[in-house]
Amino acid sequence: METGGGKVLVIEDDREIAGLLAVHLADMGLEPVHAWDGAAGLRLALGGSWELVVLDWMLPTLDGISVCAELRKKDPVTPILMLTAKSDEIDRVLGLELGADDYMTKPFSVREFAARVKALRRRSRASREGAGAEADEARGAGREGEGAPLRIGELELDVPRHRVSLRGVPLELTVKEFELLAIFMKNPGRVFTRAELLRLAWGYDFEGYEHTVNTHINRIRNKLEGDPSRPRFLKTVWGLGYSFAEPAETIPDAGAGGTR
Repeated sequence: METGGGKVLVIEDDREIAGLLAVHLADMGLEPVHAWDGAAGLRLALGGSWELVVLDWMLPTLDGISVCAELRKKDPVTPILMLTAKSDEIDRVLGLELGADDYMTKPFSVREFAARVKALRRRSRASREGAGAEADEARGAGREGEGAPLRIGELELDVPRHRVSLRGVPLELTVKEFELLAIFMKNPGRVFTRAELLRLAWGYDFEGYEHTVNTHINRIRNKLEGDPSRPRFLKTVWGLGYSFAEPAETIPDAGAGGTR
């Protein structure tokens, strides 16, 4: 059993599945809290502090996609793991585009569920708690160092303070989007495969979940690029994966949006 508890909100109307998830969450040292419909789940999600929200797609009163969208409007940080029995790829992508951090398609193994929960929880806590520790260390040292913001062109990413700005304007990123952007900005010009990004940002190697990476890249581009179809910062390397532009490549043109 893992140590270090925390509350996990499970929004799932199938009581057998919810009960099974509760057992395994408790085995991981977590406290499961249930909501049996979407409207009740959204109220709980907005009214509490959660390590993770496990959210079913098909729910009475309010579907999981609507819950996800409403939650993300007010809370960009809490990790969301969506569960869906739908096999259509576009449904999974929609959930990710609206702010879910990860998804699993029913039926799934207990081992895979546990791995996803551990990975999301570990990465989220590292982003929030580790960032705070780095900020304290940087302030205590009284100098720039590991705590100094990363700057590439007009884009600045402050890891200790979990802030991103473009031309001085703050950008609102989820924990996972921020983590992906930090990986890229620390390694400008390096090409990352989808499998590498899945391992680095999500902490697992399950095959068939590359769309998780693709959708998060698209979400970052929509927030970052003047023209997401012609990205200036976050490039696609066809047949390989993605890379972040070298500083010299980010100099904007005089045209609208500064895209190249």
